[in-house]
Amino acid sequence: MSTSSPVIVGAVLYDPKVSIIWEIIREFFESNGCPMDVKLYADYDLQNIALMNGEIEVAWNSPLAWLDAQRRSGGTCRSIAMRDTDRDRVSHIIVKSDSAIKSLSDLRGKTVALGAKDSPQARLIPQGLLGRHGFIPGRDYTEKRHDLLVGLHGDHIGGEKEAFLTLKRGEADASALIDLNWEAWTKDGTIDPAKFRILATTDRYDHCVFAVRQDFDAQREASWLAVLHQMSYDNPKHREMMDMEGLKKWEPGRTSGFAALAEAVELLGFFEGAE
Repeated sequence: MSTSSPVIVGAVLYDPKVSIIWEIIREFFESNGCPMDVKLYADYDLQNIALMNGEIEVAWNSPLAWLDAQRRSGGTCRSIAMRDTDRDRVSHIIVKSDSAIKSLSDLRGKTVALGAKDSPQARLIPQGLLGRHGFIPGRDYTEKRHDLLVGLHGDHIGGEKEAFLTLKRGEADASALIDLNWEAWTKDGTIDPAKFRILATTDRYDHCVFAVRQDFDAQREASWLAVLHQMSYDNPKHREMMDMEGLKKWEPGRTSGFAALAEAVELLGFFEGAE
């Protein structure tokens, strides 16, 4: 393929704003001499199949989709870029402030509200933390999942928010959420910080990455990354996109922040039987 042909990027349409975000990005790349086409997918499974088949060259992957891409490729995919906000995230397990639950051990025999089954932040990683402390779901605690929009890997807030509301209604003893939502929801009034508290916090982990196959052309990759890193939060049009996408700067990709999720996926047998 000629280096002048558009770089094909895949993204998952988890929200209508995704098409707006990628049109802004595409126009910027076009204006900087690096043509790019964007293919939008209904879920991450379809996107990773497209990446493996060579239908796209770059996949904007969730953390779970990154692990899946590595599983499908035999560990040969590469992470080439990520948002500044994708680095060093944590999830919290929270309870009501007046709850008698004071430590993770007190969750034995209790009900924990979680996000969708494929949400790294609101189900997999928090359950990995519980598993590390010897908890087996169904035996040591009741898992109350909120399987909204399965396939989108928790990119939406639906299941995560429903998990919190389940706790708020007294239908669960604890719930799980990412630190970014804890911060946002305690500021906007969704969560009253006087009525809820953090019980435990997971290890730090990384979130979304731009994934490519091992054979992605080096010149095309370098050209694409050079333009990506020219995007600036100081540019009002870029700021509009960056605010929607939740970042202030594009950072180099890394793979060191997926241990917690990899541990949880193995513990829960998440990919067993997956194609």
